Amino acid sequence: MVQVYGVLNLTRDSFSDGGLYLETDKAVEHGLQLLADGADVIDVGAQSSHPDAHDVPADEEIQRLVPVVDLLLTSGARVSIDTTKPLVMLAMQQFGVHVINDVNGMRDPQAVAAVAAGRCEVVVMFSRSPDARAHRVHGATEGLLDTMCAFFADRVQVLEAAGVKRERIVLDPGMGFFLGDTPEPSLHVLRHLRELRERTGMRVMAAPSRKSFLGAVTGRGVHERGAATLAAELWAVDQGVDAIRTHDVRALKDALAVRRAVAEAP
Repeated sequence: MVQVYGVLNLTRDSFSDGGLYLETDKAVEHGLQLLADGADVIDVGAQSSHPDAHDVPADEEIQRLVPVVDLLLTSGARVSIDTTKPLVMLAMQQFGVHVINDVNGMRDPQAVAAVAAGRCEVVVMFSRSPDARAHRVHGATEGLLDTMCAFFADRVQVLEAAGVKRERIVLDPGMGFFLGDTPEPSLHVLRHLRELRERTGMRVMAAPSRKSFLGAVTGRGVHERGAATLAAELWAVDQGVDAIRTHDVRALKDALAVRRAVAEAP
């Protein structure tokens, strides 16, 4: 069964919900609501990777994360940390989180060393950006899947050499501005998710929720992309992905329940 990661952003400038959950009480309340809605994992991030976002020092990231993560773990939640900083990875693993989610794709050797020192699962995301932030650059579809598979093969090899077992690794093909400033690369990846999973032989996560390519297709603003998000997520599930990262856990869980009921109907 597909795992559902609920997004919890402790940021001022995330493209979707920046500034909403900076206060610990509000963040925890939202995290617990995501759990009640059916999230299997709460993916907590304290710095946005949006092109226009500001940098957050590692110590500030940790300061934002600690009280929220503490209360979520105490509540029995499985917690993922969305970060690219090795110091944050180390601190959060010592705190007892379950997943490290790196949109920089474990390209930093210190990040590899950080996750090798723990036992967390590791989400490795592909990005065309030269650094940990998404960029508004043109991205073609030709050869994209081959490039992506080669990147993942290299990262898995590096992680395994450092002592991170393959079973701990989940691959995220990246979408939206991480692939390009037009919808075509993201649509291409969605169309070929099954092939990506078969070629890599690894677990795959899809994270299309509210992203720019959905707005380009529908003409809708960020907060009007619920239906488009759900359509992309259900497509990804039909392609056999192992996890979905989403802002709207309830909508996805309801849709999956109906889908399952229809499949099991006499």
